Amino acid sequence: MGALSKRAAGAALIDANIGLFACPICQESMQVYDQGRLTCSANHSFDIAKQGYVNMLTHSAASKYSKDLFESRKTIIDSGLYDPLEEKIAELIGEVKTVLDTGCGEGSHLARILSQKQGIGIGIDIAKEGILAAARHYPKQIWCVGDLAKSPFAMTSFDVILNILSPANYEEFKRLLTSNGCVVKVVPQSGYLQQLRAQLYADSSKETYSNEQTVERFRESFSNVTIERITYTVPLASVLVPALLEMTPMGWHKAQHAEVTVNEITIDVDVLVGRV
Repeated sequence: MGALSKRAAGAALIDANIGLFACPICQESMQVYDQGRLTCSANHSFDIAKQGYVNMLTHSAASKYSKDLFESRKTIIDSGLYDPLEEKIAELIGEVKTVLDTGCGEGSHLARILSQKQGIGIGIDIAKEGILAAARHYPKQIWCVGDLAKSPFAMTSFDVILNILSPANYEEFKRLLTSNGCVVKVVPQSGYLQQLRAQLYADSSKETYSNEQTVERFRESFSNVTIERITYTVPLASVLVPALLEMTPMGWHKAQHAEVTVNEITIDVDVLVGRV
């Protein structure tokens, strides 16, 4: 018997974890139908694509994130730039059964964090191009185009929710967490990518950055919060500079004639862990 198609393999993985899903329209439970669709008892239906991901958006959604951006993001993450951060997150979450990565993009962080773990990971993003790339590169996880404002997941489903350098929906996070679950949110600290910031935002208010408001909002949302700062500076090969610029909003506003030259880069972030 030949290998399963990507659609069939994705459908099988979803079916094995079907209890994590709920209809984003009516919140009823779901089932995989004929290896090609997720349906609920009210007959709301969502197609599993030939690449193995499922699109559960209930409305049209424009994304400013392109295929090139996600390819650049994967190149940078694969270079090892975020290895210490990913290792810290893997250490913090320990052995868990279910992990949801919100705003997962092309899925590299989730795949790398779970690479030595047994649990199942689901990545969700509103950007279809990111989920396409994730399904192509990381078939061991479940990938979903969706919007947490119209969540496609059942309540109390996830032991860990990751929110890495991405917008948050704390009320939905709390609905989705298991009783002992936690949210791991990564936010930039003042030195994050400071070498780029110094060149692209020189002599402007954006040359410096504060995450105080984001951290305060997180503290207000969870009763038990710990914060750990991770900061390090590593060499950056010149061939990676264009990819780094492509993946960060800082690079989107770079003037065409402006040259950016950096030979090292700083990662400086706060890792917030919140429990209800």
